This record gives sequence, structure tokens and C-alpha cells, in this order.
Amino acid sequence: MNRKFGHVTILVKDYDEAIRFYTECLGFVLLTDNSFGNGMRWVTVAPSQNNETAIVFVKADTAEKLERVGSQAANHVLLVLQTDDCLRDYRMMKAKGVHFFGEPKTVPWGVEVVFEDLYGNRFDLLQYNGM
Repeated sequence: MNRKFGHVTILVKDYDEAIRFYTECLGFVLLTDNSFGNGMRWVTVAPSQNNETAIVFVKADTAEKLERVGSQAANHVLLVLQTDDCLRDYRMMKAKGVHFFGEPKTVPWGVEVVFEDLYGNRFDLLQYNGM
């Protein structure tokens, strides 16, 4: 059986502000931005062009979705962003205004630090040591 995750969704208040943050502050690539009228869009970003899994932005268009923006995983990490150099990416993202919860630390599985997106969703920036 050959299966994989193709997309994960993140609720956003505004497509364009989410695109700006993810591309300009996190260094992600905008993969698609298709409009279907009536405010409907298919917007995907990923850490790199050749990434197998992409994030789909879903506009919070109901009260229930608005309540969940920024807290899809409560105060726990929503996604893990793997990198080949945690310190490099930490410095680049921090210089662009990304909020981190501490500094990169060595842990048994690599080097990691938690950050949040513009809405408060938490991500783990991880340089995995391949244990």
C-alpha cells in the first residue's frame, strides 16, 4: 500500500496576510493561489517547491471556524517543520519578526525550538538527527 499525506489545512482570517507571513517570514513557497469566485480560493504553501505535503489555507468563514483560528491544536504544536539547520532558520525567521518560545536546544532527537505563526498556531522547528 502506498499512502501519504498530501495536504494539511490551517484556518486563516485572511488569505493574503497568511500568504505574506508564510512566504516572507517563514520562507515558504506559494504553490497555488486559485480563485473560484465568491471569495473562494485554493491557496497552498510549502517549505519548498518539491515538498510532498502542502498547507492549504482555509478562510474562517463561520463563527465556529473563527473561534479555532490560531488554536487548532490548543497550545500544543500543530506541525513539525524539519530543517537541515535549525539555528540558521531560527535566526532568519527571528530577524523577520517570528515569535519563538525560547532558543534552539539540543534534545535527544536533534535540535529544536517552537515558534508560532501569525495567528498563534505553534510549530516545532526541528533539525532531526535521524535517531
